[in-house]
Amino acid sequence: MQNQSARGILYLCFGVFIFSLQDAIIKQVSGGYALTEVVFLRSCVGLPILLVLVQREAGWRALFAAGLLPLALRALIMFGAYTAYYMAFPALPLADAVALYFTVPLFITALAGPVLGEHIGWKVWAAVVLGFAGVLVMLQPGTGLFNPAALLSLISAALYGCAMLMARKMGTRLPTSVMAFYQNGFFLLGAALAAAVLHQLGIEHATHPSVAFLVRPWTVPTVTDGALIGVCGVVAAVGTMFLTAAYRVARSSTVTPFEYTGILWAPLWGYLFFSEIPKFTTFVGAAVILVAGLIAMRMAQK
Repeated sequence: MQNQSARGILYLCFGVFIFSLQDAIIKQVSGGYALTEVVFLRSCVGLPILLVLVQREAGWRALFAAGLLPLALRALIMFGAYTAYYMAFPALPLADAVALYFTVPLFITALAGPVLGEHIGWKVWAAVVLGFAGVLVMLQPGTGLFNPAALLSLISAALYGCAMLMARKMGTRLPTSVMAFYQNGFFLLGAALAAAVLHQLGIEHATHPSVAFLVRPWTVPTVTDGALIGVCGVVAAVGTMFLTAAYRVARSSTVTPFEYTGILWAPLWGYLFFSEIPKFTTFVGAAVILVAGLIAMRMAQK
């Protein structure tokens, strides 16, 4: 059991680290390309990688032996989570977008009861409320500093929490690579469909940077940008495998606190690549969210 927990923690920490690199890349290209194009190209690159991983782990027949409905539902939720998450990047400093996303453990804790049947006591709920007090510190609602794009990170966190609990509920019935393959495939098809619908509706421009990132028409990327987007495909395939595996091999309450290791990378990439210096309220709010999340996870284990 301890070995399983240790493996889950290592899987999650590594997955969070490599996904943090993807965050920086997508923010870099968010000003000139459509989100649907970035996700589509990323998924195309990830597809053959995941096929190889499926063959090595379970054989290609496992793709057809899996229950399609739960996989499709989880993939749909993940598509919505990542779409909302990436849309926040053009409008927010990287550290802010990622820090708000760290409410994921709070959502997982709150949803563990109805989804997994885990008992959630009043102390855990108190920690969840404390965490969202930290969110309010960061958002500063009612002031001129509030950016509606911040809500996208919170929506993403809620959806991602649901998807990870679904992965845990599926347990060992499905190989990790199969779950990751269907998620990648849904991202590819979903991005293409969304782009086609937006094109047919003639929606190609928006004033808000988050919406503009979603509706912008596709263009041929430069060699450099194309290579960066291709790297995202590798990161997405490998990162999805590690994150999904983490929640499959260990209890959600054990591995979830290590989602917070991402807080080490976002400010660093934001400063190095975009010359962003986090606000004081970002540090305070993130600290409150961090403490609340850790308390909630600790209480949930008792």
